[in-house]
Amino acid sequence: MVNPLRRAGRRTNLALLVVLVAAFATGWLAFAAGQPISSTLATTAHGLLGLAVVALVPWKTVIVRRAPALRLASLLLVAIIVICLAAGFVEVFAGYGTRAGLSPIQVHVGSAVVAVGLLGWHLLRHRRQRPRRGDLSRRRLLTAGLFAIGVGTGYAALEGVGRLAGSPSASRLPTGSHRLDPGRFPATIWLFDQVPAVAGTQQVTVAGRPLPVSALDAQATVVTARLDCTSGWYAEADWSGVRLTELIAADEVGAATSLVVTSVTGYRRTFPIADAGRLWLATRCQGRLLDAGHGAPVRLVAPGRRGFWWVKWVASVELSERPALAQSPFPLQ
Repeated sequence: MVNPLRRAGRRTNLALLVVLVAAFATGWLAFAAGQPISSTLATTAHGLLGLAVVALVPWKTVIVRRAPALRLASLLLVAIIVICLAAGFVEVFAGYGTRAGLSPIQVHVGSAVVAVGLLGWHLLRHRRQRPRRGDLSRRRLLTAGLFAIGVGTGYAALEGVGRLAGSPSASRLPTGSHRLDPGRFPATIWLFDQVPAVAGTQQVTVAGRPLPVSALDAQATVVTARLDCTSGWYAEADWSGVRLTELIAADEVGAATSLVVTSVTGYRRTFPIADAGRLWLATRCQGRLLDAGHGAPVRLVAPGRRGFWWVKWVASVELSERPALAQSPFPLQ
């Protein structure tokens, strides 16, 4: 009987390239998705593609062994992809946690970013392997379909085993995040943003009008909202704050296209004006004043959006005619 792995070659390389690129893209889509349906679709697709990479490894191993010489960059690419996959499995089945200040999802994302550069270098150093008409033959499409079914079955089996074993994977959100106690969630910072030294007497400018933090705190009411962080955790908490539509005149809201919320660090997010009634300027969490790491003295609470939309250390809220879509999908700071 002929070993099917001996057939590994150009099509294996093309399939692996497509799967890796798609996995990277769906990973970022999973970061952006905040609603249950979009989150489920993005995270499920990302998980299936990750498992597809694992399934293609035996075929790729055969190709690597045929190479006349192994290059350090190629070996490093393989190692980074293995680390990325391993961190992803740890995040799903072991839950949120940190080691040496890093969570599994941070390792997963960081290694994926490094892998992109190494993959580009790998492609430039090897001859191009273009798709051919025969790749879309009925037989090839049937093979691809059987492969997809196998990956889907494996994914369902892993989910089932996780539920039967009572692992954290069974209770994670559609975004993949695991629950943390609201009094113990970490002070996660996006990319290169830093915790500033902000005086408690700071004023927040809302639609051109300065408001003392003490006035916001005195006017605050409690809203229960879920902070779903892209670091792999979420917390349901009671926030004390003031809805933006209570601070901005209705005619001003009606004349604007978007709201720009800016931190004292320069970090900012632009929201559609329709979100004004769902955004809050909060001064407390679980009845306690915010601390510096969690955005004191004022942070934004944006129910239904991922954590990087919850701007910390708010300095201003401005009305704008610029559409919210005219910004980077992810903050660059």
